[in-house]
Amino acid sequence: MTVDPEALFIANQHRLFKYFRRAVGQTDTARDLTQDVFLRVSRTAVPEAADGEVRAWLFRIARNLALDHYRKRVRQLYPVALAGEYSRPPSQDVDLAVNEALTALADLDRDVFLMREVAGLGYEEIGRACGLTPDAARSRIHRARLQLRAQLAAPIATRRTIPMRQSGREP
Repeated sequence: MTVDPEALFIANQHRLFKYFRRAVGQTDTARDLTQDVFLRVSRTAVPEAADGEVRAWLFRIARNLALDHYRKRVRQLYPVALAGEYSRPPSQDVDLAVNEALTALADLDRDVFLMREVAGLGYEEIGRACGLTPDAARSRIHRARLQLRAQLAAPIATRRTIPMRQSGREP
């Protein structure tokens, strides 16, 4: 079965973008990395395999790009002075807590979690993309969920206690 790179792009760009959006936390960078995946695909022959295997191959490329991006970012970190204190809406606090919790996960645990929960890949596809058995992928996802649940319990509980903003209309 010959795979058309353009059809591959159309079928998978949204999943890859969602994966990168959570993995790197920046929309523009996620777009760039998504394009980089398909730039690499255009430079090589797409393996002739079942749909799930091709998707796993794409996510292996994506995972490698995300890891490279993360390593470059860590090397380039420098202190940034805050321009001043400002208040954020509580939903941004929860988003920040989620991003921090994801960052705290081991790289492989974060990747398998995002591939499952954000990109919607199956355990076999995740296993192929990360060099794991499907059972190992399932186990790592479970471990990541437990760790995220523990880290996010307090921020989510705080968010639930904040009253919703009134619309200004009478009931």
